[in-house]
Amino acid sequence: MRTANAMAEIYDRNRQICKYVHSVSRGHEAIQLATAFNLQPCDYVSPYYRDESLLLGLGFTPYQLMLQLLAKADDIFSGGREYYSHPSYKGTDKPTIIHQSSATGMQAIPATGIAQGIAHLERTPDISLHKKLNGQSPVVVCSLGDASITEGEVSEAFQVAILKKLPIIYLVQDNSWGISVTKEEARAMDACEYAAGFPGMECIKIDGSDFEESYAVMERIVDLVRKYRCPFLVQAKVPLLGHHTSGVRMEFYRDKKDLEVHGADDPVPKLRNRLLEIGIEEDELLEIEKSATVYANEQFTEAVNAPEPLASSADQYVFVPTPVTEEKGERAPASGEKVIMVGAALFAIREIMEDFPEAILYGQDVGRRMGGVFRETATLAEQFGDHRVFNTAIQEAYIIGSTVGMSAVGLKPIVEVQFADYIYPGFNQLVTEISKSCYLSCGKFPVQTLIRIPIGAYNGGGPYHSGSIETTLLSIKGIKIVYPSNAADMKGLMKAAFLDPNPVVMLEHKGLYWSKVAGTEDAKTVEPSRDYILPLGKANIILRAEDAKLKSGETCCIITYGMGVYWAKAAAKDFQGQIDIIDLRTLFPLDEALIFDTVKKHGKCLVLTEEQQYNSFAEALAGRISSNCFSFLDAPVAVLGALNTPAIPMNMGLEKAILPSAEKVSQKINELISY
Repeated sequence: MRTANAMAEIYDRNRQICKYVHSVSRGHEAIQLATAFNLQPCDYVSPYYRDESLLLGLGFTPYQLMLQLLAKADDIFSGGREYYSHPSYKGTDKPTIIHQSSATGMQAIPATGIAQGIAHLERTPDISLHKKLNGQSPVVVCSLGDASITEGEVSEAFQVAILKKLPIIYLVQDNSWGISVTKEEARAMDACEYAAGFPGMECIKIDGSDFEESYAVMERIVDLVRKYRCPFLVQAKVPLLGHHTSGVRMEFYRDKKDLEVHGADDPVPKLRNRLLEIGIEEDELLEIEKSATVYANEQFTEAVNAPEPLASSADQYVFVPTPVTEEKGERAPASGEKVIMVGAALFAIREIMEDFPEAILYGQDVGRRMGGVFRETATLAEQFGDHRVFNTAIQEAYIIGSTVGMSAVGLKPIVEVQFADYIYPGFNQLVTEISKSCYLSCGKFPVQTLIRIPIGAYNGGGPYHSGSIETTLLSIKGIKIVYPSNAADMKGLMKAAFLDPNPVVMLEHKGLYWSKVAGTEDAKTVEPSRDYILPLGKANIILRAEDAKLKSGETCCIITYGMGVYWAKAAAKDFQGQIDIIDLRTLFPLDEALIFDTVKKHGKCLVLTEEQQYNSFAEALAGRISSNCFSFLDAPVAVLGALNTPAIPMNMGLEKAILPSAEKVSQKINELISY
């Protein structure tokens, strides 16, 4: 405690040096240390931004923490990328700590995903998966501030924890403040009262400023969860003795009376007085206090003098390398039969699950009774069991965010969001947790997850089942986006996406699943061989123009993907030998080399998308093409997308009016070729 206090005092004295925003643990030291001292290396802990004492208790040195405070190159957690007390650690000597964001309460879902992954490993009949636990029974501690329990995503985590009986402890450090918002302003109940609405969630309130009480309770509860594998919530009442952060100081909003009330519960003098009561000598305590101060100052001096990160490292660790770099296997075996896209997806996942016992599949309605609303997971639960293929509640945030924890324990989750229009409740997790994890942990915690999303409009799907979301997804850095247009690509890309150690979102057009839309018969292909795999980032030339037409300047190229491939192919029939069609297949990473080479060859280009056109990925790509191919262009790069409405209307006539079509593409081609 004295070391943590000395660190806080050093930071406040050296505000010019400690210029990055940070929080300290003053007032929370007792419960944090009591928790840390009861954890083992096999365990997992998700601290929050005020948990520096917990980290000291786990065995990290002040120097290691200060390197992160000062954003130094040798910061073992993030290499100078992440805030103070935002650890990520993977080792055999301490509990594992996955990366997590500063977003309040967002850690509850990834941490619960860890516990769900551990429970899966413990309950699976596959002995090879049991070995991942090394015969141990890990517990997960998810540390939360009291204000965070009002977040809806915390509720989603609680629901799953009690439903699945998961070995997780939610430690709520209750200091009664949410920045300047008091508990009376923000919530109608405290954490334990809230947890009472979740049957099966045991809860206890303790004085988190009393080290002896905190240690005894945490010892008992950690042992209980380790033995009985059940969720537990500990509400530890603590004072807030430091500033909310270095940038939001207590004098901005707290009055003298409030500070006096909190100061009366300071854990440090409480423990000091107790030690004197039980016979520890004053001189010994003075020596502890002196040595802690000297130690913290020495560590700070060393951290200040540590090197800064190299500018050349700024873009490292966005992704870790994928093992899939070449196309392999037979794309169209001579003896193969044609399959529809939804069948190719089903067969790919079946083969994946046969080959990888750590693969699990979950999402709404994907389980035994329905097998997906498009039958895209039909029969898989029957074949692999309900423990590997299972339904979830309507919880897009949990479906997506839990893959962070699942991946951390060595599982390979495949999850599904039922329609593209329903991705938005999961965006907190996709943006703040999944996309940043690899980069901010310096590659220690890439999230290996495959997120399947049916997308697109056809036949009156209406405003909440027809949306295109690729531009929104592509604005997120740190994820890969795949968009197949036929069965062979579906299978090959599915395999590559699964094997990629980074997060991959697979957009699957509903109108192509069954080839029921007129003109999409070519989405059916011969099923590739079992070992067929197609690396991400490789576009495909669907149609080539004739050399003679190229030489005479009568051609153009169409850059497209998804349903756009079929609009382009239909339009190209009116321009025999004049059109190159590029199917992107992967929107990120993007095959820029093929795109630019093709555009330079023709000098005229149309970028075709199903999305609403303005401010879209297609327009951004047109700009990139213009910049890189400017001296080769004979006409401005054209873009065609849907009309700029906020949704796709239900009426099929209105839907048709809004979407691109072969006729609209033909008109654009005419304009380009005659330019």
